[in-house]
Amino acid sequence: MQFKDYYEILGVKPDASAADIKSAYRRLARKYHPDVSKETGAEETFKSINEAYEALKDASRRKAYDQLRAGGYRAGDEFRGPPPNWQGEQFDFGEGGAGGEDFSDFFESLFGRMGAGGARAARGPHRGRDLRAEISIPLETAYHGGSERISLRDAGGDRTLEIRIPPGILPGQQIRLAGQGYAGANGGPAGDLLLEVHFRGDERFTLDGRNIVLTLPVAPWEAALGATVPVPTLGGDVELRIPAGSDSGRKLRLRGRGWPGATAGDQIVTLEVRVPKAETAKQKELYQALADEFDFDPRA
Repeated sequence: MQFKDYYEILGVKPDASAADIKSAYRRLARKYHPDVSKETGAEETFKSINEAYEALKDASRRKAYDQLRAGGYRAGDEFRGPPPNWQGEQFDFGEGGAGGEDFSDFFESLFGRMGAGGARAARGPHRGRDLRAEISIPLETAYHGGSERISLRDAGGDRTLEIRIPPGILPGQQIRLAGQGYAGANGGPAGDLLLEVHFRGDERFTLDGRNIVLTLPVAPWEAALGATVPVPTLGGDVELRIPAGSDSGRKLRLRGRGWPGATAGDQIVTLEVRVPKAETAKQKELYQALADEFDFDPRA
C-alpha cells in the first residue's frame, strides 16, 4: 500500500489550523461531489477528500498522523503499516464518524475499519496483505542460482533482506518470502513478500524463451576455411565447429546449452565475420592478392 499525504489531498499546509482544514474540505467537497461535479474521476477524488478530512479533523488522530509523517514519508511511498508503538487502533470514531465510508487500506491500517453508524468495526486477528515488489538480478545468477540483497522501507525504517535465487528462474516469475509482507492486525500473521524477477542486461548473452543467444566474432579465414573455436556459454566454454564457407549472420546451434529446466533450451550462436585492418605494406599486398585471385563481388 502507498502512504497518503492528507494535507496534500486537501491542499493545505501541515501547520494549517483546524478551521483552515474544515474550510478546504468543504470547498473541495462541493467541487467534487459526484452529484454535481463533471470532473473526470470526481467520485474517487471525493472519497479521498472525505478520508483526508476524517483523518485530520480530530486532534488526536491528526497528532498521531503527524508523528508518522514526520518520519520522512511522502505521498506514494511504499508503506507496510504503522510501527509497533502506533496508537491508532485505540481511536474510537464514535457516533459522529462517517458511517459506512469505504476508506483505503492505508487509513484502516492507521485508525481501524469504519462500520455502520461510524463506530470502528470490531476485528479479530487478521493476516496482513501480501507486499509486491520487483528484483533485478544478473543473468548468470538466475542461471546458476545464488543470492541477492534488497532493501525495503517500512514503518520501522529500512531493512535489508538476503534473497535466495533458485537456479533456472525465468523473468516474470515470483519469489515468495513468507511473513515479510504487510503487518497483520490484532495479532494476526504478516503477509508474504512477492518479488517479481527481472534480468539485468548482459554484455554477451540474451535470453529468447529458453534459448540463449550469443554473437560470436570470427576471423575471415575461420569462416572461409572452417575452424573449431571456443565459445562461451553460461555453463562454461565449449568447442564449436564452424563449417567452411560460413557467412556473417549464419546461426549455429549448441543443443542443451540454453536455459536449464526439465527440457533445457539451446544456445544459438550467430557468426559475425570481423575483418582485420591492413596497416602494413605486406598486409595490403596480401589483401590485393586475394582481390586478384578471387572473382568475387559481394554485392552481386
